[in-house]
Amino acid sequence: MPDKKTLSPEILQHIAQTLNLPLRGITAVIELLDDGGTVPFIARYRKEATGNLDEVQIRAIEEKLAYFRELEERRETILASIAEQGKLTDELKARILAVLDKSELEDLYLPYKPKRRTKATIAREKGLEPLAGYLWAQQPAAEPLETMAAGFVNAELGVASVEEALEGARHIVAEWISEDADLRKALRQLVFDEGIVMSRKVTDAVDEQEKFKMYYEYKEPVKTIPSHRMLAIRRGESENVLYFLLEIEAERALAVIRRHILRAPGDWTPQLDLAIDDAWKRLLNSSIQAEIRLELKRRSDTEAIGVFRDNLYNLLLAAPAGPISVLGIDPGLRTGCKVAIVDETGKILAHDVLYLHTSKHGNAEAAGKLEALLRKHNVRAIAIGNGTASRETDAFVRGFLRDKGIDSIFSVTVSEAGASVYSASDVARQEFPDLDLTVRGAISIARRLQDPLSELVKVDPKSIGVGQYQHDVDQRQLAESLENVVESCVNRVGVDLNTSSWTLLRYVAGITERTALNIVSYRNDNGIFRSRAQVLKVPGIGPKSYEQAAGFLRIRNGDNPLDMTAVHPESYPVVEQIAASLNTSVEEIIRQPQLLEKVDRSELAAGSYTVEDILAELRKPGRDPRDKFVAPQFHEEVREITDVQPGMVLEGVVTNVTKFGAFVDIGVHQDGLVHISELSNRFIKDPAEAVKTGQIVKVKVLTVDAKAKRIGLSIKALMAPAGRPAPKKQQAPAPPQTMEDKLAALSAKWRTRA
Repeated sequence: MPDKKTLSPEILQHIAQTLNLPLRGITAVIELLDDGGTVPFIARYRKEATGNLDEVQIRAIEEKLAYFRELEERRETILASIAEQGKLTDELKARILAVLDKSELEDLYLPYKPKRRTKATIAREKGLEPLAGYLWAQQPAAEPLETMAAGFVNAELGVASVEEALEGARHIVAEWISEDADLRKALRQLVFDEGIVMSRKVTDAVDEQEKFKMYYEYKEPVKTIPSHRMLAIRRGESENVLYFLLEIEAERALAVIRRHILRAPGDWTPQLDLAIDDAWKRLLNSSIQAEIRLELKRRSDTEAIGVFRDNLYNLLLAAPAGPISVLGIDPGLRTGCKVAIVDETGKILAHDVLYLHTSKHGNAEAAGKLEALLRKHNVRAIAIGNGTASRETDAFVRGFLRDKGIDSIFSVTVSEAGASVYSASDVARQEFPDLDLTVRGAISIARRLQDPLSELVKVDPKSIGVGQYQHDVDQRQLAESLENVVESCVNRVGVDLNTSSWTLLRYVAGITERTALNIVSYRNDNGIFRSRAQVLKVPGIGPKSYEQAAGFLRIRNGDNPLDMTAVHPESYPVVEQIAASLNTSVEEIIRQPQLLEKVDRSELAAGSYTVEDILAELRKPGRDPRDKFVAPQFHEEVREITDVQPGMVLEGVVTNVTKFGAFVDIGVHQDGLVHISELSNRFIKDPAEAVKTGQIVKVKVLTVDAKAKRIGLSIKALMAPAGRPAPKKQQAPAPPQTMEDKLAALSAKWRTRA
């Protein structure tokens, strides 16, 4: 970020109007950010200062702050450059100081920007600028234009005729037209309002799977084309299958230019008409197109990154099964199913391989090995990766549990997106240097069931598989946005200081990767932390880092019961004041939160927002904000896409939400698509209004194309029309119910205990 320059009152007011937020709150947020405050800390513990602005609003202020500080830095550079040329007039300076948009700022600088040699430059070298000035001024002269132009004919300078003199003058005028800031702004708006995105297939291009077929002959208005279609067209262009242009009716653009340039009729008018036509065709059209293409990309990138951000947020905050021992299975066919067992803390206990699909006797041998592992390590849950052979493995496990009468263990399919990336990463090598990649993958699958957040933070978010054209968008912007999401989720849940890995600790507000490693090293050398304040002994953590991080660190069974809560240490005196007013102890309040109903808030030495947060936390100390874990129940008879038939009603998990719909895993390796039009029986603009990543849903199968591996699903088809009761639905043949119901009940029971 540029230097922390103070923004002008005009800019601050503009931010307030743009974001529709109070100026006082914006000013407070900027001061806190400049003082080293992190967004999670400011949102959670500085509500009095900001007026209770939430994290989304504070991030928006942070983005605007960065934008306008960059604008201010660029403004200073431009003013210095023009002043150095001796061309900075008071009027121009005032316009530059008043502008609040980077594109408009660059438009104002365009006439003064160093240029390569152009037709206009050559014309100036021939001494034709005064003639161009006459055309531009549109003021009658004493002599006709032809006579005036004849005075510029000079063989030595390369002006052989009157026509050449007028042509050179027109080149200069065309450049002036193309550099007019107000005109460029008007033309940009015209293309946004009336332009058409037109894509065509490149001649002889190869598109074997016809991924871009709908865009071979395609048109859509610039102002309405959604991000996913714009990104698809750009992807097709990058793969040399498509090309696209922005169409605008030339006469509409020329009319805008004429209204802007032509002020009075005269003998200059025909020459100006020619210059206007030249300016549009040779200079403005391509330039404005490039700007709009770039703006369309920015707009599409922003929307696509927003989709990715929302999906990642919901995935990271998926319900954890909790601290239970889990057997993780990374399914495989030829190489067998890799098995890893982890204890309640995620520590590896054992690993093995089950060969289920390689011989006639594979299942029998695997059953014996699996039973021994389950009994030896007191396993309470089995997590099965959803990759190759997942459904076959799931069927084997369920059949095994049913045949053995084991009703104390439940099994569930877990997304393994990114598990292979993790298993080959430096983090995995540090954790398990002596284990094979496939075993690390099975460990990751088991841990994902226990706590998705703790495990997924080890994987590059782009590898988790919940994005939309993530490889086509601005990678720096994407990385920053996803990093913010992970930070937000980690701090919302809180981190156990004594059990968390450095990969999780590094996302705590105020803690860097280096200090996270130092915390783990200190913990290994000195034993568990007994209090939050003890963190100050860790190298690299000073008062500021401690202030930012302390409220998000949890210590269970420590010296101070408040250390397991989200109450910040700076507010401990307020809790002690509450306890004193109730003639009891802090420990007793935590044991009997109903005592808080007697608290007189007016007597407490803290603001109202802080007091309410403290009381809410004391009522449920250390609560996990995530939902309770519920396992989806896939149809046992539906394992491959060929098993899926139109009309079936199936249960599945939303794996990805895009701008055009939601993808749902129904247990057949190929996610089905619920188009936005099939998500709800009411009109929605955004699929995120109806579903979120990780949500368990019931869907009806509309279409199946096994060859193209496409499944069309509907949620709306299972909804009752507005004002009517839900009709009875024709279900697909149901699997045996007794054990399914038992396993589902057990899942709920274990999650209640967890």
